[in-house]
Amino acid sequence: MTQAITNIVVVGGGTAGWLAASLIASYHQKPDGPALSITLIESADIPTIGVGEGTWPTMKNTLQQIGLSEKDFFRSCQAAFKQGGKFVNWCEGNGDFYYHPFTVPLGYGRLDVAPYLSDIRDYARQSNMQHDLCEAGKAPRPVSEGEYQGPLNYAYHLDAGAFADLLKQHAKTKLGVLHRVATVEQVLLNDDGQIGGLKLNDAATPFVADLYIDCTGMASLLLGKTLQVPFLSVEHQLFNNRALALQVPYDLPDAAVASHTIATAQNAGWIWDIGLSHRRGTGHVYASKFLSDDEAAANLRRYLGPAAADLEPRLIQFQTGYRERFWQGNCVAIGLSAGFVEPLEATAIMLVEVSARYVAENLPADQSLMPLVAKRFNTQMRYRWQRIIDFLKLHYMLTKRPEPYWQAHLDVETWPESLQEDLAVWRFRGPAVSDFQGPLELFPAASYQYVMYGMGFKPDFSRQAHLYRQQAQAEQILRRNQQLTQQLQQNLPSNREYLQRWLAQGSMT
Repeated sequence: MTQAITNIVVVGGGTAGWLAASLIASYHQKPDGPALSITLIESADIPTIGVGEGTWPTMKNTLQQIGLSEKDFFRSCQAAFKQGGKFVNWCEGNGDFYYHPFTVPLGYGRLDVAPYLSDIRDYARQSNMQHDLCEAGKAPRPVSEGEYQGPLNYAYHLDAGAFADLLKQHAKTKLGVLHRVATVEQVLLNDDGQIGGLKLNDAATPFVADLYIDCTGMASLLLGKTLQVPFLSVEHQLFNNRALALQVPYDLPDAAVASHTIATAQNAGWIWDIGLSHRRGTGHVYASKFLSDDEAAANLRRYLGPAAADLEPRLIQFQTGYRERFWQGNCVAIGLSAGFVEPLEATAIMLVEVSARYVAENLPADQSLMPLVAKRFNTQMRYRWQRIIDFLKLHYMLTKRPEPYWQAHLDVETWPESLQEDLAVWRFRGPAVSDFQGPLELFPAASYQYVMYGMGFKPDFSRQAHLYRQQAQAEQILRRNQQLTQQLQQNLPSNREYLQRWLAQGSMT
């Protein structure tokens, strides 16, 4: 006799819990109501981290999938557009910077203009409109464009706490997710080692489900603490293990809102700067081996200047790495319970989206299929985590900064083997689309090109000069990029102007 999965429980709220519940519920709706019973249990006593304020362009599809209006989302979460990342002082530390935009280069997949540039570090500006548009503080679309549309790829900066609250209300009122405020006092196991129920502080009878989703953050109450799935540290590759977070107001109500995340390298780590409509979210990520908490606080205050006066940063300690398995038995971990790496490329919320979408699309029709679905999920997520680590490490290992922290990143022993192999090939040609054909890739060739070239890594194209005889076509692409950039510069409003004009139209639904 088959046993259908009809009852899912999400343990833990915050962005991870409510986003996972919303996504899964949105896929399993029937005309007369939800096809699944989804309950989210969260404790009133456990705070969320609440500093994940950067997203990927994947969030556009996610918000549409769960049925949220983009304008309501902006209003509720004090959101602003994000068109990529600006990396300041990562190479020499003398004011140098480069961009990792969200829009792929012109000619991408047909012709890489890198071999035809006199200065490889100018790659993003020469091949992509968003470099100059971000420098000018432009929005990614005109006010006349519809929701989730626009000529440029974008994501969002958002207030994480407000986002969790919006998801909570939407999940409960529109998607049929049940909400229970209770504390899990004990996770009960069956004889076969699977979760048999949750002992809650407000009930004598255990809460029983077919599938348990662990969104308990770094505590990893179900997968880590109860099921004892090992944590695989990668701190030998990515050294950072602490962050100081600080939210600062704008000097003026109509101050410019940056169209990108700014990551400014320090002597032992880096500072994030995220512009929302009503404030900036900032913080210093660093390695305790190379920098004390007091030194990091001094760096952050120096960076912020008077804006940090009378404000106390919040210390966040973390382990860098991920679980050996993410789905074991009838339990799957989503969010920080599955793993964590520094927020350099805003991968945390994206991984919640990817994980929850997999569960939603591959939920076993029968419990007997659970081991097979879990096996595939584990294989895919392990690959994704490894590739994220590769890409983050790339930002550090091309530096020319002299400080001990940065020099330690140049030790080949700290480089992932897969990244070493990639760089061996890319010494003579840049990252190509054909290097990233797998559907599991999170960062395409374009992302690697922006970072490598932006930091001055120039392949020896002369060794294969016969491949680069398209000078006229390359110049045509570069001219086209100049023309598009100028047109958009003239036609697009600033990020702040767009928000003021767009949000003044109509009322919330």
